[in-house]
Amino acid sequence: MTLEEGKEKFLQSWGALGSSWGINRTMAQIHALLLISPEALSAEEVMEELKISRGNANMNIRALIDWGLAYKELKTGERREYFVAEKDMWEVVKSIIVQRKKRELEPMLRVLDEISSIEGNSKEAREFTEIIREIKLFSSKADSTLDTLVKADSNWFVGTFMKMIK
Repeated sequence: MTLEEGKEKFLQSWGALGSSWGINRTMAQIHALLLISPEALSAEEVMEELKISRGNANMNIRALIDWGLAYKELKTGERREYFVAEKDMWEVVKSIIVQRKKRELEPMLRVLDEISSIEGNSKEAREFTEIIREIKLFSSKADSTLDTLVKADSNWFVGTFMKMIK
């Protein structure tokens, strides 16, 4: 396999993986391109490499910056903006966890808080309340676990993970 074939396969695979994180394919492909680029890239270089529009490139680069997965890099004497990906995979994972938690888990916890105090003493109301309580308990534990994971360093995580799979 040539370098170009490997790059193309990686860009496509990382793009497909992006939907698992809750981001679109193009955003993930831009992230992949920035990850494997030895130097910072301009939006124009991203557009050319991925064959996407300026608007699509700019919108997705800004989203990557918002997620903490990419950063602007200034080059002396250049008017263009250049972008580089966070290349520390532990930091990438933590950024994804933080964003998914904020977009998915936290809103669900708010809804569970709202609906956990329904009125009524019917069998249906008791069943509803019990299920909501269990979901809320599990979701709160997941939230605490994710908070611990985000605050941890990679050595702790790898050590703990290895103990779990033994």
